[in-house]
Amino acid sequence: MEYDREGPQLPTARGPVSEAVGAHLLGTGPLPSPEAVAAAPVYGDDLQLALYQCYELHYRGFAGVRPDLEWDPGLLGVRAGLERRFLAALRVDTPVHDGVADAVGALLVEPVHGEGVSHFLRNEGELWQLREYAAQRSLYHLKEADPHAWVLPRLWGRAKAAMAAVEFDEYGGGRADRVHARLFADLMTDLDLDTTYGAHLDAASAECLATVNMMSLFGLHRSLRGALVGHFAAVEITSSPGSRRLAEAMRRTGAGPAAEHFYDEHVEADAVHEQIVRHEVIDGLLEQEPHLAADVAFGIDATGYLEERLGARLLADWRAGRSSLRTPLPAPSGVHGEIFHIP
Repeated sequence: MEYDREGPQLPTARGPVSEAVGAHLLGTGPLPSPEAVAAAPVYGDDLQLALYQCYELHYRGFAGVRPDLEWDPGLLGVRAGLERRFLAALRVDTPVHDGVADAVGALLVEPVHGEGVSHFLRNEGELWQLREYAAQRSLYHLKEADPHAWVLPRLWGRAKAAMAAVEFDEYGGGRADRVHARLFADLMTDLDLDTTYGAHLDAASAECLATVNMMSLFGLHRSLRGALVGHFAAVEITSSPGSRRLAEAMRRTGAGPAAEHFYDEHVEADAVHEQIVRHEVIDGLLEQEPHLAADVAFGIDATGYLEERLGARLLADWRAGRSSLRTPLPAPSGVHGEIFHIP
């Protein structure tokens, strides 16, 4: 029987559902019951971690877990139950604009007095907070663009060609040293963080897990291709100004050249990507499938909703002087070690 020898370690369970999913992956216990899945808070640690474990089998898997469990019927049934609850909650809780034009227009307006995470980090963030931010974001950035690649077989024409062009940039334009996941690993090195894929899963909050799970949910379901395009548009349209602020935060705190470069790269690249996504991916999709307009708007607004939840969690913790992580980061050992403050 074949087991994955590489890949991240299974995370520590955060409740009965994630514990049962982990046990099933190791062959040491049964899957969670439908009643347990139904009882877990939708945005809570237990459900979000269980869903993340299910999705990770479609990426790099886990060390010591059989790769064929990716298509295990029982596990897929549990995943479907988790997904139904997550998607239903997003549809109820997300304030959705009336149309795509309104949803996109809202993204294009930068508030005069911004109060989000990137504003906080630019203006007053400390190195320990930048480290925590990078650790949480590593759950996505170390597989940057992978969740979005699932949509390519579900598109055609202008939308497919434009989406492939943007993804090609995300993957470094054919150069391994310029793959954005590689650039983020270099950023993490500057911040004295473990760059191993999945190393910070146990530390990440439920709010962070939800943002990554949403990408996988939209990407892995053909019926949600419109929502994935909307999500991707939200990421690309808001990335350039946010990345500019984060680059300034890295420079102000002396985080290091690779840390600065990651966000400088996104300022330039995503300014171009924004135009491609708006005028080619979205317009191309709706030209072919106009009935998906409501899904595109939902994808844009659901992304904003979950990002606001994550931002509120981070800022509440940092302004109270406490860590935003579930488990502490190892003490830094590099050049910045003496000026990191660890709450």
